[in-house]
Amino acid sequence: MAVFYKLHQEKRKESKFKGQWYARAVATETVNTMALADIMQQNCTLKRSDIVAVIAELVDVMKQQLQDSKRIKLDGLGTFKIGLNTKPAAKAEDFNVTKNVVGTHVLFRPEVRVNKDKSRVKALLHGCKVRELPDNKVEKARKKASSGAGGGSVTPPSGH
Repeated sequence: MAVFYKLHQEKRKESKFKGQWYARAVATETVNTMALADIMQQNCTLKRSDIVAVIAELVDVMKQQLQDSKRIKLDGLGTFKIGLNTKPAAKAEDFNVTKNVVGTHVLFRPEVRVNKDKSRVKALLHGCKVRELPDNKVEKARKKASSGAGGGSVTPPSGH
């Protein structure tokens, strides 16, 4: 199990890092609610239909609670809350929700655990390994043309 990456070269003219190579994480597929429920069903005594029902209810309740200006903490995962996108007002009395609030978004803060050595690690990243995405024919042709750097496997610091 590893997070795959592909190498990408910085090509923006104005960048002081133009020509240098960076790794970008690659998601190889999307796992939807049903697939999660199938996996979870294998790990516990609940049936897939029960798990799907719980996830659906969780989404509905989270939406209600977030929109009631509450913070949601899922132990072992992290905390969710709603944030606002606003335009400034010159004076507090000039602030108008219709004019100055231009959008909303969901903020997620992953749970952080403190190790024995006092280092901090985000719960979802503990033990994360990183590996170069296996080459395919298109990537091999592109690598020959651009002579990119090689890969390997590494476990990076996971506190960031």
